[in-house]
Amino acid sequence: MDAEAQKRAAAARALDFVRPGMRLGLGTGSTAKHFVDLLAERVREGLDIVAVPTSDTTRAQAVRVGISLTTLDETPKLDLTVDGADEIAPDLTLIKGGGGALLREKIVASASAKMIVIADESKWVPILGRFPLPIEIVPFGAAATRRAVEAAAAEAGCPGPSMLRMDMSGHAFVTDGGHWLLDAQLQRIADPRALAARLCEVPGVMEHGLFIGLAETAILGGPNGVRLVERP
Repeated sequence: MDAEAQKRAAAARALDFVRPGMRLGLGTGSTAKHFVDLLAERVREGLDIVAVPTSDTTRAQAVRVGISLTTLDETPKLDLTVDGADEIAPDLTLIKGGGGALLREKIVASASAKMIVIADESKWVPILGRFPLPIEIVPFGAAATRRAVEAAAAEAGCPGPSMLRMDMSGHAFVTDGGHWLLDAQLQRIADPRALAARLCEVPGVMEHGLFIGLAETAILGGPNGVRLVERP
């Protein structure tokens, strides 16, 4: 199978965890998009669920395919979130945010009783960090925040430059929440918890793309089929 087929196979397996009446979190990204499409097929067959999307893009897709939506204000406790990841470590610590939705993704995952991460095998890594770590920041004082982020990463033992993400027009990429994104090129994050703690102390940082202790199950599509990994 090619990468897209592997993603779709992982998304299809995640449907086995969905039960009638569930309140779902719908992730953002290429693999989550497959899940939303497949979930919609079940909805058209009569599956009764409501969902909270993690981005405007996912919301638009869900509306288009006929999935009933709610909000965390209306439904503050969810049963299950299914989302993708940019990197998955063996303890199911994740890097997320490549699509720019990390803040809403983390809020939704934290409001859920269970999070399942779906991906193709290429996202499985022995240690996080090769994929640049997205960090959502407020636009005000962005240069000062970037320097503080780089200092925090160095103090956590993973020094590297942080670059402001740009959009296709050459302007700063703006998240659904109106914030900007830094992509920290750290290569190797030996202690994600230490880095997360330091980043949370930086004024101007809204959220970071380290998802620690949230995913309980990873579903990985590979050339030889799908495998499930449970958090140790």
